[in-house]
Amino acid sequence: MADLKCTVQNCTYNEDCLCSKGDIMVGGKHACNCDDTCCESFIQEKEGSDSFKSSVIHPSKTISIDCEATKCIYNSNYKCNADHVDIKGGGACNCHGTACATFREK
Repeated sequence: MADLKCTVQNCTYNEDCLCSKGDIMVGGKHACNCDDTCCESFIQEKEGSDSFKSSVIHPSKTISIDCEATKCIYNSNYKCNADHVDIKGGGACNCHGTACATFREK
């Protein structure tokens, strides 16, 4: 479990830079840098809709992160073992507009 800070303000799961989903998937199987990764759990918030936020418990600072970025030093058997993870992507329209800023190539 990692401390997560998410700056993707228009994600339906984002609440004060914390994630209310419970776990996320970072994509980027062939990633060589952070811009080749993405938060596959991203769902763009629809204006005036709280449907996903109301279906989860509370946003959490600590979260389980599955990760496909096998070239990342923090990837251990498809799980992220970094102490802290930053997800970026202000104004993203889909998951490819997001990125794991913590990614470091092996």
